[in-house]
Amino acid sequence: MKHTYKIYGMTCNGCTNSVENVLLNLKPITKVTAHLKEESVDIEMSSHVSIEKLQETLLKGGLHYTIAMPDDDRAQSQHNHEHKKVENGNGVFYCPMHCEGDKTYDQAGSCPVCGMDLLEQPSLQQSVQYTCPMHPEVVKDEPGACPICGMDLIPMEPSESEEDKAYRSLLRKMWISSIFTVPIFVLAMTDLIPNNPLLKLMPQSSWNWVQLVLSLPVVFYTCWMFFERAWISIKTMNLNMFTLIGIGTGVAWLFSIIAMFFPEVFPDQFKTESGTVFVYFEATTVILTLVLLGQLLEARAHSQTSGAIKELLKLAPTEATLVTPQGDQVISIHKIKKGDLLRVKPGDKIPVDGTIKDGHSSIDESMITGEPIPVDKKDGDNVSSGTINGTKSFVMVAEKVGSETLLSQIIQMVNNASRSKAPIQKLADKISKYFVPIVIIVAIVTYFVWRYFGPEPAMVFGFVNAIAVLIIACPCALGLATPMSVMVGVGKGAQNGVLIKNAEALENLNKVDVLITDKTGTITEGKPSVEKISNESGAQDMQLLAYIYALNQYSEHPLAEAIVKYAREKNIQLLQSSDFEAIRGKGVVGVVDNKQVATGNKKLMEQINAQLSKEIDAMVIAEQELGKTVSYISIDGIVRGFVSISDAIKETSKEAIRLLQKRGIEVIMLTGDNARTAKAVADQLNLSSFKAECLPEDKLKIIQDLQNQGKVVAMAGDGINDAPALAQSDVGIAMGTGTDVAIESSEVTLVKGDLLGIVKAKNLGTEVMKNIKQNLFFAFIYNVLGVPVAAGLLYPFFGILLSPMIAAAAMSFSSVSVITNSLRLRNISLK
Repeated sequence: MKHTYKIYGMTCNGCTNSVENVLLNLKPITKVTAHLKEESVDIEMSSHVSIEKLQETLLKGGLHYTIAMPDDDRAQSQHNHEHKKVENGNGVFYCPMHCEGDKTYDQAGSCPVCGMDLLEQPSLQQSVQYTCPMHPEVVKDEPGACPICGMDLIPMEPSESEEDKAYRSLLRKMWISSIFTVPIFVLAMTDLIPNNPLLKLMPQSSWNWVQLVLSLPVVFYTCWMFFERAWISIKTMNLNMFTLIGIGTGVAWLFSIIAMFFPEVFPDQFKTESGTVFVYFEATTVILTLVLLGQLLEARAHSQTSGAIKELLKLAPTEATLVTPQGDQVISIHKIKKGDLLRVKPGDKIPVDGTIKDGHSSIDESMITGEPIPVDKKDGDNVSSGTINGTKSFVMVAEKVGSETLLSQIIQMVNNASRSKAPIQKLADKISKYFVPIVIIVAIVTYFVWRYFGPEPAMVFGFVNAIAVLIIACPCALGLATPMSVMVGVGKGAQNGVLIKNAEALENLNKVDVLITDKTGTITEGKPSVEKISNESGAQDMQLLAYIYALNQYSEHPLAEAIVKYAREKNIQLLQSSDFEAIRGKGVVGVVDNKQVATGNKKLMEQINAQLSKEIDAMVIAEQELGKTVSYISIDGIVRGFVSISDAIKETSKEAIRLLQKRGIEVIMLTGDNARTAKAVADQLNLSSFKAECLPEDKLKIIQDLQNQGKVVAMAGDGINDAPALAQSDVGIAMGTGTDVAIESSEVTLVKGDLLGIVKAKNLGTEVMKNIKQNLFFAFIYNVLGVPVAAGLLYPFFGILLSPMIAAAAMSFSSVSVITNSLRLRNISLK
């Protein structure tokens, strides 16, 4: 029989392998092929297996996928409901090695694939409750007065996170394990003392019983979780670090038990002078305790790697002052609605994103932009949640609340990027897949080589060295090398105003050799202002202004906004207009006061066949050579004048371009503006490469041509017209001051919106990739050298053997060394 079923919840090739391996454990099933993209699985079976049995088998194998008949439409929605990825709040867990992609789990435990402790996803929203200092049973969701005594409610201390609980549990187990392990170790080491004084108190067989009793709490309580993980890994065939630890220490402990109860079955090679068999309780307990110590140190280090999100969360305010007709009222941040008036007092955190309505102040935005100098804000200026008000009070209008605020989006982006996989991790994943089976084979080979070719007692040497091989190998260090660096690097970027959408962007940033940049809003301030409106004689013409004011009121283009703002400042009366049409990359046309009016570039004038005089063209050329953007104004098919618009170059643009060029990156400016204006701007920036009069499709084609030449292209832009190019580029970089469409199309967002952020992003990508390669080197070199030494390769030449206990210490600290190296990224400078 062959059946095809739907299966929901798989996110990577590792998931498909797990499904195939687990279902093949059912006897009637002869072949299983899982398809990731199709979300289906083909199963061949000798006799029918019910869908309920298949689901039960998956769950027993530790796989929380949902298998269903092809026509079961409710199965997917039910699976999504049961396994929904909660973005806000604690109680969501994930594997630090991302074994099953971005899959999350709804309870603490260990990863069903690699066996590592699951980490709790930080709460992405601050939720504060309030209580009465006199009546702690009173708990409210917002500030106010105690209903019993009338005292002001105070914020409650946040409850302990699962991460902290896990650490405290491991710490307690570590102390218990040490208390029982140290005496066992001392008892075992006294064998090395001539005329062992302990033998005068009791024979060796009695001391062996003491060691057995002392080992029980270590094996069956403090470190029992390692054996549980080892069993799950074998049962599901997801072999990992705990497989090796479980087999190695389990064999040593069982060997010692058999040695005590049935000493007669062992050859003389395994016996002491007193006739007892060598036991390895000290090796078992010391190895397990050292592995536990490694887990404890990892748990502490993991909490530091997610420190960036925690620091960002601390910026989120918990309450705000609502302005009402009855007076100011303190409310919870979650009660704010769009359009609410909020009073921000000196030193307060700004509660949500919005616009200043009344007042002015200086705002410390360093926590979002990374720039330490406060920014002056006045009526009409935007302010962002989490930034800190200076010394003056003002009233603001709430415009973005909850998950819409810039701070919430930053936290969400950092969280998602921290858990994404970089392409370089594929190498480590591929090696890890075959690593554990190879180590087990090496351990078996080690035993037999020593058994038949080693010195006496050959069997003891073979047994001890085989255990050392199992214990020293550490696939965990390989698995952690990439995700730890990504997590810390993404957090570092966020603290410096560089938001990374995924780990692949970090890797590509390191390879970038060409930067394509837009002009308006990227190199320039993006705040164009009208300098003059001239007619054929070169004089200011308010009638022309009235025409283009009426036409541009419907356009969202920055140049149109500048014209509308200028007309309003001049108190120009708004004329009636109709038939408005925006022609992409060229300008706008319509009917104003029963006249056909058009304003835009020369391409638009040619498209509508407008007559252009030499006098106007000469004046336009003169303006363009000064770096001005000029739009022609046509009335009824005749060009009657032009509007000259200036857009100041950002102070940081020239320095950023110089630094990028110094690093060997070719910087190319693409703009929809005319060639003369583009050249004037390029000359000021010392740019040799630029292309003018580019439509969106032109930018796209230029990027494709560069990529076909083998270039790795980054594109920086801020407008809707940049979105196709941002999506096509290897790394799309959006200005945080730009449009939502541009930000959505990019992999990197610069909060402050200037080119120096690209320098920071490039430096971040370089440092993170260097750190990942260091981690991979440490992990590879550790395993490449450790396993042969543990197998006894150096013994014939130098007489060196590796104790399983030393191997355990080295294994435990290999993962810790990778995490510690990753944490160094927190201290790098991106400038």
